Amino acid sequence: MSQFALAAGSLYGLIGVLFGAFGAHALASRLPADLQAIWHTAVQYQFYHALALLGAGILARQGLAGTALTTAIGGFTLGTLVFSGSLYVLALSGMRWLGAITPIGGALLIGGWIALLLAVVRR
Repeated sequence: MSQFALAAGSLYGLIGVLFGAFGAHALASRLPADLQAIWHTAVQYQFYHALALLGAGILARQGLAGTALTTAIGGFTLGTLVFSGSLYVLALSGMRWLGAITPIGGALLIGGWIALLLAVVRR
């Protein structure tokens, strides 16, 4: 699980840099301010959770294991995909109904943080 978390965190970090630069340069003149803000939020949360995945991977490498840590890694991975992914698509397409999907990703991210807290406290 440590390898997966480290790889996913690294990939999300890489994509975050690419999407951040794309948003700042290629989309800056093409998107209205409200959609630029949505894009920025997606990048920001992607970076936070890339770092969370790297931290969880390091904890797993240091011997912290169990269902709670596995749940945290899953929550961060899937939650980032749903949360940031839905915001990226919303910003590019303008389809506001996608905003209804974003809280599902947010709930997965919150669940990931709760699971990480449990994994650390139970140790």
